[in-house]
Amino acid sequence: MPEISKDLVAATSIPLILSILIERETYGYELIKKIKERSRGKLEFAEGTIYPVLKKLEEKRFIASKWKVGDTDKQRKYYRITSAGKKQLKTEKNNWFIIHNLFEQLWKTQINLSWK
Repeated sequence: MPEISKDLVAATSIPLILSILIERETYGYELIKKIKERSRGKLEFAEGTIYPVLKKLEEKRFIASKWKVGDTDKQRKYYRITSAGKKQLKTEKNNWFIIHNLFEQLWKTQINLSWK
């Protein structure tokens, strides 16, 4: 299976992270695992990729963080979505639906043309 381009991974990082955080707060490594699990292993974020995005989201106040002791008695930085982040997620969803519908329309037309 071909690898998903880094540009596409970068473009999807914000809506993916916000979509997971709307379910419940979590820490960075768990986000990485959830993205890999939900994509059935097709999409993987490296730690060096996700933490700068989390920092950017925190600077924009789309997420907030606090240090907590996790299940393993280890200190972890947990992230949660804010009300501004929920609004941003709604915007991201609308944008991605527009892109999805455009591709669907283009590719349906191309399939119909290829049958002629």
